[in-house]
Order: sequence, then structure tokens, then C-alpha cells
Amino acid sequence: MNPSLPTVVFMLKLRSFLTPLDFVSISFLALLICLNLIFAPRVVHWLEISLVNVAVSLLIVALAWAAETKKTRLLVGLHRWYCYPIVLFVFKELHLMVQPIHPVDYDRLFISIDRWMFGINPTELLYQFSHPVVTEILQVGYFSYYLLFIILGVEIYRRFPVKEFDRAAFMIVYGFYLSYLGYFLLPAVGPRFVLHEFSQINTELPGLFLTETLRAIIDAGESIPRNIPNPVDFVQRDVFPSGHTQLTLIVLVQAFQRKLNSRWLLLSLGTLLIIGTVYLRYHYVIDVIAGVMFCWITLWTGERIIAWWTKGHAASPASSLKLSAK
Repeated sequence: MNPSLPTVVFMLKLRSFLTPLDFVSISFLALLICLNLIFAPRVVHWLEISLVNVAVSLLIVALAWAAETKKTRLLVGLHRWYCYPIVLFVFKELHLMVQPIHPVDYDRLFISIDRWMFGINPTELLYQFSHPVVTEILQVGYFSYYLLFIILGVEIYRRFPVKEFDRAAFMIVYGFYLSYLGYFLLPAVGPRFVLHEFSQINTELPGLFLTETLRAIIDAGESIPRNIPNPVDFVQRDVFPSGHTQLTLIVLVQAFQRKLNSRWLLLSLGTLLIIGTVYLRYHYVIDVIAGVMFCWITLWTGERIIAWWTKGHAASPASSLKLSAK
């Protein structure tokens, strides 16, 4: 027998119960491990991050295997819905990596591009039309970003076969990972820090009832401690591309492709969200344009990854074993 046959058998079995989401998540975690090893002298917690990523990768494999073999509703549900916490987990992990690996902010580049396009800083232009009612509505819309994926996922999970959920979840998580690569390549903090005074945003762009609370929650999610004199030193470098724009558009594509009942709600929230990215000073316009481009790249390459994975998944294991045994 070919000595590689047991390895081939193991790989075939492994592939048989992993989904495209599992594959891309494990691949991205492996990439982060490689970056930590390469830049170990710069990343303080490189060893801890690497070990945790190995453990998470093994957990994904174990969860996929358990869901496929046991097929209980709980295990299948956990296997599908880990897509939400893993993007949050990786996002927080990037906070420990991006700045040490690439300690240069490119805000001035983005500002110059915006000024070249508009002749003025777009956030300053929009400030002329600001109003507490508008700010409140757009801040709520911007915060709805955290809910769009749940609204989309719940309806697909309830109404469609699980393979449809797998497809949509893959596109969204894969899109997140691509946006994270942008954070490494061109780190930036956004106009609320560079063009405006961060501490004055509640005074300059006041809302009505929820704005300040929602801002505080978003700031906490971006690792900004409260009441510190130098928040720019703590905020995550997550501006380019605008993941809010990219992922919102991916959600809308998934919703309208499947004619979901929630598609018009998602479209309304998504429209407010994308407008709010610049109005609320989180992003430059070039970030939004990049988000649109990253959306297209995600959908175009994502479809090809799914097709490749599905083709391999459908291949006969017996045929593969025969080829390996020769």
C-alpha cells in the first residue's frame, strides 16, 4: 500500500465534514499565526495569539466533525452560528497585531484623496447640514450593523436548507477576512481623530436620546477606554476599507438574491448605515469606495471558492483512493 494512503484517507474524511466557512476560517487563522511568527519581535503577545489560534482551529474541526456525525440540532446550530463570534474574536485579535506590524497611519493619504475628489473634506461639508434628528437616525442606522447579520442569518436559517445558510455565512465571514487584510496594508484611524477633535463629537454632532450611548458602545468595541486624553493611541486601525459598507452590501446581495421578507428593512437600515459612515466621521469617502470594491472582490472570488470546494466535496473518495494507491 502506498504509505501516503492513510494521510489521503484522513484528508478526504476531513474535507467531507468541513464547510467552506470552516476552510476559510482555519486558513485565515493560519495566516495570522504565520504573521505572528514572522513579526514575533514586534508583537508582544505573538505566542499567546498563535496558541489560541491553533486551539480555535482545532475547535472548529471538532465542532464540524461532531455536527456532521451526531447531527443533533444543537451541534448543527453551533457549527453554523459560530460564524458570528469568530469575526468578533479575530477583530479584537487584530488590535494586538496591526499597529505593531505596520506602525504607520495612512489618514493623510485618504484625506488628500477625498480633497482631490471633492475640493473639501466631506465630513466638514456634511457638517453644514447636520441636525440632531439626522444624527440620531444615522447613528441608530450605523449601530444596526451589528444586527444586520443576525436578521439575515435567522431568516435564511429558518426558511432555507442549511446549505444556503452555509453559503451566505461564508460570503460574509470571507468578506470580513478580506477587509481585515486591508487594515494590515493601510492602517488608519478615521476623520473623527485626524480632521476633528474626538472629545468634541457629542458637542458638535449631538443626537437626541440614543446617540451618545450608541457611540460609547461602538467606542468600547473599538478598544477605546473611556475618558482618556489620548484615545487615538488605543483605537483599532480599521478604517480602510469601510467594512461597514462592504459587509452591508454583501448582506443586501444575499437578502435580495433569496427575496427575503426582511430585505426592505435591511435595505433601509443599510442605506442609513452607509451614509452614516462619513456623516458620523467614522470613515473617509475613499474608504466607502474601497468597501464597494472589496464587496465585488468578495462576491467574485467567493463564488469561485465555493465552486472549487463543492467540486472537491462531490468527488468520489473511492476514485481518489485508487489514484493514490497506484
